[in-house]
Amino acid sequence: NAELTATTRAGFHRYTFPANERANIVIDLKHRDKVLESGLKITAPDEVEGYRVSRDWASKQMIYFVAKFSKPFNSHTISSADQVSSDLTDVNGDNIKAFFTFSTVQNEKILVKVGISGVSVEGARKNLESEIPGWEFDKTAKEAAHSWNDVLEKIKVEDGTPEQQVVFYTSLYHTLLQPNIYCDVDGQYRGRDLKIHKTEGFDYYTVFSLWDTYRAANPLYTLIEPNRVSDFIKTFLRQYDEGGMLPVWELSGNETGCMIGYHAVPVIADAWLKGIRGFDGDKALQAMKHSAEQDHLG
Repeated sequence: NAELTATTRAGFHRYTFPANERANIVIDLKHRDKVLESGLKITAPDEVEGYRVSRDWASKQMIYFVAKFSKPFNSHTISSADQVSSDLTDVNGDNIKAFFTFSTVQNEKILVKVGISGVSVEGARKNLESEIPGWEFDKTAKEAAHSWNDVLEKIKVEDGTPEQQVVFYTSLYHTLLQPNIYCDVDGQYRGRDLKIHKTEGFDYYTVFSLWDTYRAANPLYTLIEPNRVSDFIKTFLRQYDEGGMLPVWELSGNETGCMIGYHAVPVIADAWLKGIRGFDGDKALQAMKHSAEQDHLG
């Protein structure tokens, strides 16, 4: 049985095994998009760290991780370029997989905490130690549920059938899946130039699919998440400084250039007209004019 929960910058896994001398947990760094480079290092009998750089929607998406197991593994096996070894402890390449073997009694639970970062392994470790210091899976899951309820309760629906309320709140949940916080607990983040920067009093975000969210999702955020909208726009302006333009369709520090238009502009204008002032208005206007006057895609 596999159970998953999360904090802002870390994931928490709980696996319930039968009695088994070869209960395995697999890490597959090749899965999903094209891997440019990756690495895996065993740093303790109950810990691994690594990174993955890939290309698909984003041309260079970087993620670093530290994973801690709730008990030491009995053995490990690493596959690099489809060559399998039980002796490797530190490997780099574009086709890395590994599995970690435990002996378990019936219904034994093995937990794994995974910190992630767009900046560094050290950042992932700080995020993990800050957000999941202990091994209380149920407590972390309950806190995640409370976090979601705090947001979803900003709109109270009292009419309609229970089924209609489920549809409404499921839709509201979907609107809040992105944008995502992209800075570490110490404020460091990977900017639009793919270099490391640091925030000053705000959360830096990623995943701005602005070509359609400007119509309804972003106006909704101005009503239920005005402080977060302010941080979105501060992020826009950082991306303008570091990448030379406001985001069009930004992902993990990459401007994907997907879709037409320059839809960060109506997001900023809408926020300003609704009285959201937590950003530099003069600089925002300068960035908006720069987007409107560029010679790009007509």
